[in-house]
Amino acid sequence: MRTVYASISMNKPSPYPGKLTPFGELSLIKQIRRDFASTGKAVKLGIGDDCAILRPPSGCEVLVTTDFTLEGRHFRRDTHPPESVGHRCLARGLSDLAAMGATPLAAFLSLALPASLLSTSAGRAWTARFFNGLRALAELHSVSLAGGDTSESPGGRNALLLADIVLVGSAPKGKALRRAGASPGEVLYISGRLGGASAELASMLKRKKLTLRINSTADHPQMFPEPRLDVGEALLRRSLATAALDLSDGLSTDLAHLCQASKVSAEIEQEALPFHPLAAKLDAPSALHAALHGGEDYELLFAAPTSVKMPSSLAGVPITRIGMLKPQRKGQPLMKLIALNGSTTELKAGGWEHFISSPAPPRKRPR
Repeated sequence: MRTVYASISMNKPSPYPGKLTPFGELSLIKQIRRDFASTGKAVKLGIGDDCAILRPPSGCEVLVTTDFTLEGRHFRRDTHPPESVGHRCLARGLSDLAAMGATPLAAFLSLALPASLLSTSAGRAWTARFFNGLRALAELHSVSLAGGDTSESPGGRNALLLADIVLVGSAPKGKALRRAGASPGEVLYISGRLGGASAELASMLKRKKLTLRINSTADHPQMFPEPRLDVGEALLRRSLATAALDLSDGLSTDLAHLCQASKVSAEIEQEALPFHPLAAKLDAPSALHAALHGGEDYELLFAAPTSVKMPSSLAGVPITRIGMLKPQRKGQPLMKLIALNGSTTELKAGGWEHFISSPAPPRKRPR
């Protein structure tokens, strides 16, 4: 996937110069409806009525996922450009559909904005750029914004931006990939590279000012994650995987979810882990931590029988074998890490978990 953004700067001049005219909820909805006027074949009726009307493809089931994007939890306005916030808001839901091999049908966005984002020229510029980022990714994957809701977020001067994205997709009846379905003796694979989002976030938090020129989203896995919809679709269509999920909370945590759902244990080979170039620049312990626990890579983790001849890439994305699934045994670790020297240690879930993990860096679902 390649999405090009021209010049992205937190200090970019406002596109709303001069005296402001009143701009409330109705004006915002009118702007959204104009910017997202086009609808796909799956949307019979989009923005404008009390409900949208969708046309699921014949012979398919409907899949629905929802994700919060909360200021201070998933992004910070002083580190993430507004295009990035809009992109990430949609990418989170698209990644969930990708994990199940689904095809997107429509998106629904509920948005609570601080009053300052509509009452100042700088705020309106930020909001416009947020929708630019969301729309660019939506157009890339032919996803229609079919509805949602808008509101002023509470808190006065301390109000925060809150967004809830709902994605509706489809998959052939009984064929959607799930976390349950893997068996002992099967092989574990991942798409893409690990640790890039965590490494870039650490770098972003160290900078006081963000001025970047974005030519390819692949260079910025934290700001512009790439949902692997084509990979998920290929896994389902070619019957390559028995179980799958997306890596949002860190490989260690998400692998634990797969093991628990499929009632298996796992052995991961450290030497096989593919590091993102940004993670590879870190010292060895930090790079390994980013790959195992960093989260927000939005790659797909999946299992396949040993009889499956897995291609080295799917939809142009590299596929890497990283370990094996084993039977669960009482008193034995759910997950093990085989180190470079061949020694084996328990791999504990060390990614993100709401209400337990530190609130410091903004992250993804289920945050």
